Amino acid sequence: MPPLLRILPFAISFWTCGLALPSQVSKTDLINQYSEMGQSALAQGRYADAESAFEKLKELEPGVPEIYANLGAIYFQERKYDQAIPALRQALKLKPSLSRSGTLLAIALSENGDYKDAIIGLEKGFGHETDPDVRRMCGLQLLRAYSGLQRDDKAVQTALELNRLYPEDPEVLYHTGRIYGNLAYLTMKRLGDVAPESVWRNEAAGEAYQSEGAYLQAIAAYRRVLEANPNQPGIHFRIGRTLQASAHSTNSPEDLAAATKEFMLELETDPRNANAAYEIAEINRTGGDFFTAERYFKIALRYYPEFQEAQLGLGGTLLSLGKATEALPYLQKAVQLGPGDEVGWYRLAQVQKKLGNTEEQRRALAEYRRLHEKSNPDSKTQELFSPSEVTKQQVEPTAEP
Repeated sequence: MPPLLRILPFAISFWTCGLALPSQVSKTDLINQYSEMGQSALAQGRYADAESAFEKLKELEPGVPEIYANLGAIYFQERKYDQAIPALRQALKLKPSLSRSGTLLAIALSENGDYKDAIIGLEKGFGHETDPDVRRMCGLQLLRAYSGLQRDDKAVQTALELNRLYPEDPEVLYHTGRIYGNLAYLTMKRLGDVAPESVWRNEAAGEAYQSEGAYLQAIAAYRRVLEANPNQPGIHFRIGRTLQASAHSTNSPEDLAAATKEFMLELETDPRNANAAYEIAEINRTGGDFFTAERYFKIALRYYPEFQEAQLGLGGTLLSLGKATEALPYLQKAVQLGPGDEVGWYRLAQVQKKLGNTEEQRRALAEYRRLHEKSNPDSKTQELFSPSEVTKQQVEPTAEP
């Protein structure tokens, strides 16, 4: 994890300004003078000047804990962690109740790579700190410390709690995402170390190759799984999806036919695999064989009634067959399951038009347009991990709403 850029306002004013100074100044006058200078510099973000003033105060009053607390915070702001740590430790030695100095010390230790000594203070800050900014920083530093100490289980627990507390925070989402990804990597690496020739290792390798677009290597890895266990569920489906991706990238009808065959083999292994039935249906729907598509969409929905894409696909297929009345409940179910999916509203508008339901068509079309205008495909970033394992339904370019 890179150093955190957000710095918290830990420096606290403990000194009051003095009056105009005579030519012969007393120790009290000097204390007031440097206090005023230090606080003014802090307020303006002139940390070098603040540091100089508080260094003078330390020489004048070496037993005052608040001076060390402020000086430690200034060093922290300047990223001088080697100097911040002893100053904060001295503040806590003189006055253990300076809890914020304890939290800042833990963060400084973590920034300096001393994770073992930082853990207790970070845990305390993350668990009990009332300031959400301070708690957030302690949590992010805990991710770094736990990862540095290879305490991956604790890092994941902290990541989950950070996501609960700060669900819309981009920095939190970035760092917690890295924690989850690192755990997945380490788990798969461990799988390779423990069982390098197992079906699970080969399946994981196939998925990795597939995600990278290395289709031949992915299929080879999946074939090794089938050599070890010809009835391993899901493998023919994954081979089919790999061949589908290859077919789309090369416009190869041979790969698409091979993909269909693999999906059929998957249904022989696992008749309840709704994803395989769906892909067979979708290949036939886009190929114009609507009767076969209808049959396989219904198989998918038999085992997975809440399958939104299958509801959409079947509704579109029935519409293509001129069965608008039959299509209507499937498309209504589709928009109920996925109200944010513009394809469902578009097809629902098509069906309502066919049925002569002008007002319902208008409402569905308005919702489609709202969602369509809200989306901007050119600005979307590709998802690292897709939540869907099946082909998404799309609005056909030639379709009329």
